[in-house]
Amino acid sequence: MSSPSQRGVGESTAVLENARLVTPDDVVSGSVRIEGDRIVDVGDVERSADTVVDVGGRLVLPGLIDLHGDDIESHLHPRSGARVGTHMALAAADRANVAAGITTKFHAISFELDPDENRSPELGAEITDAVDRADDLVIDHRIHARCEVTQSRCIEAVEDVVAAGDAALVSVMSHIPGKGQFRDQGAFIEYYRDSQKHTIEEAEAIIDERGGLELETVRERVTRVVEAAAERGVPTASHDDEDVGEVERLREIGVDVSEYPITLETAERAHELGMTVTMGAPNLVRGESQWGNLRTADAIDAGVVDALVADYHPPSLLAATFVDTGEPLPTRVRRVTANPADAAGLDDRGRIEPGARADLVVVDRDPTPTVARALVGGRPVYRAEVGDVDVEGSR
Repeated sequence: MSSPSQRGVGESTAVLENARLVTPDDVVSGSVRIEGDRIVDVGDVERSADTVVDVGGRLVLPGLIDLHGDDIESHLHPRSGARVGTHMALAAADRANVAAGITTKFHAISFELDPDENRSPELGAEITDAVDRADDLVIDHRIHARCEVTQSRCIEAVEDVVAAGDAALVSVMSHIPGKGQFRDQGAFIEYYRDSQKHTIEEAEAIIDERGGLELETVRERVTRVVEAAAERGVPTASHDDEDVGEVERLREIGVDVSEYPITLETAERAHELGMTVTMGAPNLVRGESQWGNLRTADAIDAGVVDALVADYHPPSLLAATFVDTGEPLPTRVRRVTANPADAAGLDDRGRIEPGARADLVVVDRDPTPTVARALVGGRPVYRAEVGDVDVEGSR
């Protein structure tokens, strides 16, 4: 994983004042004081600091935490057949995500053998290595290794990533026609036809390859991946859950997170079993699933959504926070901050409270939610403000 270098506590101090601070339970008018990379006080704080910023009554949120974002793929291949360098793509994704308010990014890297979709276990390993080596990025980058269990080569690649300590989250997926996202073969074929990267004949060949696997074989492979992750203390997720019985089995073998459950029944059962249920923020912002599956809004109404993820569109994560779900703002903010932090075992961030890591975003709510400033580990890393903002150095 790659994260910004951090200074020692006490090396520098900063105060963001005249803010509306979204804490885990309330929206508080006041200030937040930062020393080094930590929040040390919230509310009525000591004003003397190296830097004092009047944020003009804007909202200040914890930095957003995205457990599943595959937008790196669009940076790697901005046009079909056009590939850019891995580090260039990573740097572009870094800046795009901080501009969207994301300060901790789990890149959902597909370890899937599908060259026509620009996916392969080798490319997954290449991106993982690039994240591990990068030292010029402004946000905290981590790897969410997505394992296509219908392909044994991909299982081996993910096991290698886990063994090397490079995976912060592992998910199991089986893109089989008739299951999950593609609940009928017609939808599967239509997806690949519309992608303009596969012919109908190639899609049918994929159906033959993946559809020929016995369910027991798929289950054995899922268990193998989950156990490998558990040995390294890495949380695991299942992708596109559609069957209540299968969710129960996944929980029994130790899966922690249910990503994009296909039906409300599976989402409800996963929630009952204590799994973290994540849904797509773009689904909520757009008002519908791209595939005609469970609407995020309906799952929220049922009280079963713990976290939202950016999926393919980072700006939707912040925008989703301001979609009116009938809930108070702190509840909505927790879905993109504290709750994903808890799911990933990151107890140092996702909250505006003393002792937490100073990952903060200053937000303009209207006319559309945008980020005016961002701090990562106490460091100012992004600014895009319109109008006057008072900045004062006190020393």
